[in-house]
Amino acid sequence: MGTICLCFLEPLTVYFFTLYFLCGLSDMLDGFIARKTGNTTAAGAMLDSVADFIFLSVMLIIFIPFLPWKLWIAVWIGAIALLRLVSLSIGFAKYHTAASLHTVLNKAAGFLLFAFPVLYRLAGMETTAIILCGISSLAAVEELFITIKSKSLNRDIAGYLQQNTSDIRNKQEMKSE
Repeated sequence: MGTICLCFLEPLTVYFFTLYFLCGLSDMLDGFIARKTGNTTAAGAMLDSVADFIFLSVMLIIFIPFLPWKLWIAVWIGAIALLRLVSLSIGFAKYHTAASLHTVLNKAAGFLLFAFPVLYRLAGMETTAIILCGISSLAAVEELFITIKSKSLNRDIAGYLQQNTSDIRNKQEMKSE
């Protein structure tokens, strides 16, 4: 609800930042509280991913007409979106559900997306785009590789290296049995 209200505020004003940070805080706290109280569910994880998608969509609606976009930034963002779409499509084909992963790189990219207005104010558009698109590219490629190589869906995998380590451990356990 708060995310939608951001559409009606002037970007980068005190009112915008106040509501923006309240939305981000509530997004972080709900997952934290659910984990600490043992109330996590697959539906909750899915809803969190849907809420993140809505948040990103609203930010694009707000910032696309507001910011000075260069073509290379738009192309890079389009490439990241395409990688994400391919990864989600492969995940859906393999697991018959949306397969958005909560890797460390995805969380870092999400945090940087959340920090975008502040980064933009502090560093400008080009520096912010390089940082954000760089981390987001790594996260998208990692998620694609994990989705392709995984035999089962593990939304909470920390990253590609963790997957390889657990695969090696599983193979070693199978050999020792």
